[in-house]
Amino acid sequence: MRRICVFCGSSAGTSPDYSEEAAKLGTLLAERGLGLVYGGASVGLMGAVADAALAAGGEVIGVIPKHLMRVEIAHHDLTELRVVEDMHERKATMAELSDGFLALPGGAGTLEELFEVWTWAQLGLHAKPVGLVDISGYFAKLGEFIDHMSAEGFLNRASRELITIDADPVALLDRFARHEAVPMDKWAQD
Repeated sequence: MRRICVFCGSSAGTSPDYSEEAAKLGTLLAERGLGLVYGGASVGLMGAVADAALAAGGEVIGVIPKHLMRVEIAHHDLTELRVVEDMHERKATMAELSDGFLALPGGAGTLEELFEVWTWAQLGLHAKPVGLVDISGYFAKLGEFIDHMSAEGFLNRASRELITIDADPVALLDRFARHEAVPMDKWAQD
């Protein structure tokens, strides 16, 4: 693995834990020699993870659409800032540059990015690991709902196992390092 894509909020959220843990993840990525690919903003959790990775000597590539340059306040001190036309190009570029995907707390955009890469894995469009860093239980209810989808027959076991939720980013990155691509059959019944 060379780079990890991190999806997260352009806001910091209500708990200081979110920014602290985002910064710890940025530092951890750099310490492990893993580049960070993210949404390119200088604010919120995006700014926290990027600044920490940079401070620890890591490679940081931001990918931001033109229309968000001012709204999300683009980070201009990155290893590389790629300005793209739209959200579709942003997600495709981030996916192309990355060997795995992690989500930190965020809003609708974070979830949309997460669900898209998870769906792509289900469809066999990539075989990269996907995980959620469950800071202060942020993703606990989402994990329960994902299990509910599976229990109700809308998500087979193999598709459920494509996404890992853990409060410990070290454990997630260790799992990513051991990740082996498994052929997917989204339509297989358990």
